[in-house]
Amino acid sequence: MYEHDVIVVGAGGAGLRAAVAADEAGADVALVSKLHPVRSHTGAAEGGINAALQEGDDWELHAYDTMKGSDYLGDAPAVETLAQDAPEDTIKLEHWGMPFSREEDGRVSQRPFGGLSYPRTTYAGAETGHHLLHVMYEQVVKRGIQVYDEWYVMDLAVSDEDDPNERDCHGIVAYDVQTGNIEGFKANDGVVLATGGPGQAFDHTTNAVSCTGDGHAMAYRAGAPLEDMEFIQFHPTSLPSTGVLISEGVRGEGGILYNNDGERFMFEHGYANNSGELASRDVVARAELTEVQEGRGVEDEYVHLDMRHLGEERILDRLENILHLAEDFEGVDGLIEPMPVKPGQHYAMGGIEVDENGQTCIDGLYAAGECACVSVHGGNRLGGNALPELIVFGKRAGYHAAGKDLGEPEIRTGYGDDVEDETDTELPVQPGAAGLGTTDDVAADGGERTDGSRSSSEARSDGGVVADADGVLEQTVEDARGHVDSLMDKDTGVQHAEIRQKLQNAMTDYVNVFRTEEGVKKALTLIRECREEYQDVYVDDPSTTFNTDLQQTIETRNLIDVAETIALGALVRNEFRGAHWRQENQTRDDENWLKHTLISWEDGEPNIFYRPVILEGEEKTYEPKVRSY
Repeated sequence: MYEHDVIVVGAGGAGLRAAVAADEAGADVALVSKLHPVRSHTGAAEGGINAALQEGDDWELHAYDTMKGSDYLGDAPAVETLAQDAPEDTIKLEHWGMPFSREEDGRVSQRPFGGLSYPRTTYAGAETGHHLLHVMYEQVVKRGIQVYDEWYVMDLAVSDEDDPNERDCHGIVAYDVQTGNIEGFKANDGVVLATGGPGQAFDHTTNAVSCTGDGHAMAYRAGAPLEDMEFIQFHPTSLPSTGVLISEGVRGEGGILYNNDGERFMFEHGYANNSGELASRDVVARAELTEVQEGRGVEDEYVHLDMRHLGEERILDRLENILHLAEDFEGVDGLIEPMPVKPGQHYAMGGIEVDENGQTCIDGLYAAGECACVSVHGGNRLGGNALPELIVFGKRAGYHAAGKDLGEPEIRTGYGDDVEDETDTELPVQPGAAGLGTTDDVAADGGERTDGSRSSSEARSDGGVVADADGVLEQTVEDARGHVDSLMDKDTGVQHAEIRQKLQNAMTDYVNVFRTEEGVKKALTLIRECREEYQDVYVDDPSTTFNTDLQQTIETRNLIDVAETIALGALVRNEFRGAHWRQENQTRDDENWLKHTLISWEDGEPNIFYRPVILEGEEKTYEPKVRSY
């Protein structure tokens, strides 16, 4: 057993910042990551960091733009915390060595981004996330923070009180990819989940293969609700063949979108008469797909993004990486021809429900970054707001987990007297794992569980109940080993890749940019089939070292759980808000839907409920207005 004060799961931008903050607060910290830190998906972030740094800009404008971009589903305490803290935290990055692009007078450069009223996106060429990872990892090494890389975290060690608000998180269980050993990690003060997004639930995504929703799924099965999972951002400019991201920085520098008729359709077809290509991402993504569906797409699949007019010098200075991506993956030279682009799944606005300090309803369990929902992005994230979220709320989660007093949060978590129960929606199938007798949830005595839970403090095989921290962790380790043994002992069945492909196709076909009630119900039916087929899953690779087949089999179970919450949220929210477009509901319904969708895992079944949005800020109330660009 390993033991530390604070354990951070995931070593991307949020995890690295949380670890540094916890260390600054005096804690003994460890990072546990299935990847080496500088291979984390934060490295794929290209555009920049929004922060009000210049004269003429201020945090209040940033907060307003963020709330408007969220389609008024952001919580004001989180939105204002982001806008207030981002300048100082961005400057700290610069002091740590972040190589931000510069103007001729030496000041850091800031470019326009979609949905912003001021050019406040601070960037480092088109590789901002890559540089951020290296700068933050350098700080981790400098402080001597312990890093367990290539350890895949399988489970949270959480007590098993009936009410999740009364549960405690005591640590994690992780699989050493190099040796095959499964070990416990005790957290004396807290566990911070910073595991990134669930992009691999979709077939066409900008996300890396490592983005499998592990933190979402572990927290969900431990009892922490997932919030606003229906809000999935589809980035307007990904490469058609691979899903590789083409930065919004191209449009921020003046790149232009054309359809097959050579029309600058954002203006000429009235999608965004004022902002054009720099409307918010949900608006641009829908416009592109509309052009394709109405027969004006290039090869009936994509549109063109043109940056040739910017000139070679400017492109090489600010967007050189984009040239390499277009050439390597599409065979296109962006200096002399337009690039093909189409929307691709990019970001999850929803995630594990947390307050401004990163804490879930489970004591000692925190989340930060894309796996968390504070909620700062609401129904739609503005480009350039993901990286400040990583550094602002990663910092706060690390501080609070280490015991630093950050004041009482205004955002509530868990099931309480301020929530509204879901009662009306008819589901096409029974969601969740209850009644399946799941073979992937094997108790320590070898018997099967039927509730789908992998909670750590189930009854012991001798009939006793686990209560103390060490006992909870030991039981979770024992259960995880039994779970892996059950997968490895089988030599026939279904391989996870077949199930994952079916899941990804269902989500891409039916829970994409454009959604219908019938389509989302079809997705839920297919997800149910995936869950049932998973009962016969087996691991083909018998080795105990570097067994990626085993790891990906476990990840596929996580994707099933997370995809189901996305589809459930998309079904029950019968309105059009932000990135959630419903054919049957073409208006934003502020009277009935200024509330967050919450889904918790109870005895193997999802429970859906709602909590009101907080629109009251520090000095103003954000009144919902028509969102136009």
